[in-house]
Amino acid sequence: MLEMEEASSSHRPAPPPAASASAMVLSPENALFNKYEIGKLLGCGAFAKVYHARNIATGQSVAVKVINKSRLSNNANLMANIKREISIMSRLSHPHIVRLFEVLATKRKIYFILEFVKGGELFTKVAKGRFSEDLGRKYFQQLISAVSYCHIRGVYHRDLKPENLLLDESGDLKVSDFGLSALTDQVRADGLLHTLCGTPAYVAPEILAKKGYDGAKIDVWSCGVVLFVLTAGYLPFNDPNLMNMYKKIYKGEFRCPKWMSPDLKRFLTRLLDTNPETRITIDEMKRDPWFRKGYREIKSRENEDLRDVLKEEEKKLQDLNAFDIISFSRGLDLSGLLDEKFKAVEDVDRLTAEESPVRVIEKVEEVVKAENGGLQLRRTKECGVELEGQNGNFAVALEVYRLTERLVVVEVKRKAGDAKAFSELWKDKIRPAILPQPELQVSSSGVSSSSYSVSC
Repeated sequence: MLEMEEASSSHRPAPPPAASASAMVLSPENALFNKYEIGKLLGCGAFAKVYHARNIATGQSVAVKVINKSRLSNNANLMANIKREISIMSRLSHPHIVRLFEVLATKRKIYFILEFVKGGELFTKVAKGRFSEDLGRKYFQQLISAVSYCHIRGVYHRDLKPENLLLDESGDLKVSDFGLSALTDQVRADGLLHTLCGTPAYVAPEILAKKGYDGAKIDVWSCGVVLFVLTAGYLPFNDPNLMNMYKKIYKGEFRCPKWMSPDLKRFLTRLLDTNPETRITIDEMKRDPWFRKGYREIKSRENEDLRDVLKEEEKKLQDLNAFDIISFSRGLDLSGLLDEKFKAVEDVDRLTAEESPVRVIEKVEEVVKAENGGLQLRRTKECGVELEGQNGNFAVALEVYRLTERLVVVEVKRKAGDAKAFSELWKDKIRPAILPQPELQVSSSGVSSSSYSVSC
């Protein structure tokens, strides 16, 4: 199907396809990072290939998505999408979402180590014939469970369709391909997202209107199209002429087949409501009689109070995870891999200290006060500040992350201006204030107390 996206969706990494494990041909000579034996090619995208592989230590099957940097063609949008996909998938852990285990990288390639899903695409199964209403409801309930989990965490998929829904060996659904996903920090001042993306037959009418859209509400619309396809066996909005199809979507012109129950027809009408303000929400779905039949809540954090979840996620933003630690190694720094102009030694420095994040920020503020107006400080978040020279000759961003209960990593970046002034401020004033004694080192294997700095 034709896809539309400002960043050319034809260049997105291929989702982790499924295949029979028996088709895999493994060899120790094919070992990736001495950790994964690479097997049969499962699928290809415009700039990515997906292989079946096996964890040498555990024997676990995985899918390895290989992205070749040379094929990105210095496209800033594609690079941003890859970074965002890593960020998003690393924070998601749900029974009905394909899991990202880790990211590995070399100078030329990036490797996504993903959960291997054996059952294939849901699209392949429904293409053989429509599902019963009960089976369609089962898959739809699992889809909504995953989408609800994402939305609570500020993640909007934006490309939900049967091709991106996989089935595991137990016949349960797994949502995949977060290459077009958005985060709440992409929302503009009007409270809406604006990037045109998705697959034409599944896009919501407000995307076509090009006036901005709510990420959660367009995902609900796409879920409605998916449910219709599962239970009807064909698309609700379809036409050989793309513009005619868009007109049908915009007007909400569709007909439910006669074999659908009245409750399902009513439910689909609420899902495929062209007005996003009156379209059913996920909370309302879970109270709907048709949806609730046989539904069991997944015991995950989606059941917790939203405020508690968000507080926990905010806390995690201050804590380092495996992906952050990977980026602290120069050889595996994804920023350097994706941006030829990135100069870690000149523009970024990091140190570790046995301090609390709050105390580190207090020490920075003390340095600013000692400058008697020579520096301007602005808080950017609870544990982050921006500094600017009085004459505007440089701008610096500083953030603090918790590594362990005792240790923090302080990262400073020169955002603009004189590199020499930045270096003098950091090395001669702020760094000594934060770390008056020998510092600790973060390495790819852990924490060492016998060295002096974090490798950039």
